[in-house]
Amino acid sequence: MITLRLHTNVIKKIILSAIKAKRGKYDYAELVIDGLKILDMMRNVGCKITIQGIENLANLNPPCVFISNHMSTLETLVLPGVIGKDFKITFVVKKSLLSYPFFGKILSALEPIPVGRKNPKEDYKVVMEEGIKRLKKGISVVVFPQATRQVIFDPNKFNTLGIKLAKKANVPAVPIALRTDAWGIGKIIKDFGKIDPSKPICFFIGKPLHIEDKGVREHLQIIEFIKHSLGKCYN
Repeated sequence: MITLRLHTNVIKKIILSAIKAKRGKYDYAELVIDGLKILDMMRNVGCKITIQGIENLANLNPPCVFISNHMSTLETLVLPGVIGKDFKITFVVKKSLLSYPFFGKILSALEPIPVGRKNPKEDYKVVMEEGIKRLKKGISVVVFPQATRQVIFDPNKFNTLGIKLAKKANVPAVPIALRTDAWGIGKIIKDFGKIDPSKPICFFIGKPLHIEDKGVREHLQIIEFIKHSLGKCYN
């Protein structure tokens, strides 16, 4: 019952917001509010929510590249609310998401960077070119180097795409460690799985890193930050 009730409320919210987006009346401030409302929905069904490290953004002028692990649909819905209105963000997303009913309209309003995930070289070119365009407009870019959602964080599947974008654009890279598996991966509809209130929801935002040389040191720092932060959330 918890899963059905929560997903029903989230879908209602997505539909209403998509109608506004179609009419050109859905702005970024509303997206931030929607993210916070969905977090409240999760809290109301019993999930404990932890957000730490917002102070690391206090003296950082946008834009930047946020580099995060990827665990569920939830982070795509709520990260604008977590990061806040002062950092307008967009995502590198799977191109097919933009054709989703209703949700695709909301994503489109974010000016996302769509990739096909079939040709890595082509995807890299798109992220570099379009990512720099967004950053020049003051829009921070969220990169999920794992590409696909994974409950277990595997550093071997965590690529350096975000590091390379931050280096090329000469902007800071900011690590995010998140745990969102309270929102499960569905067996029938992958984006809407079981809700498990016994699992905490955690967002840890790290200190900005300025990329030097090829960014090897910074890449390892981000991996260690995510591993350490997830350790705190699982304990």
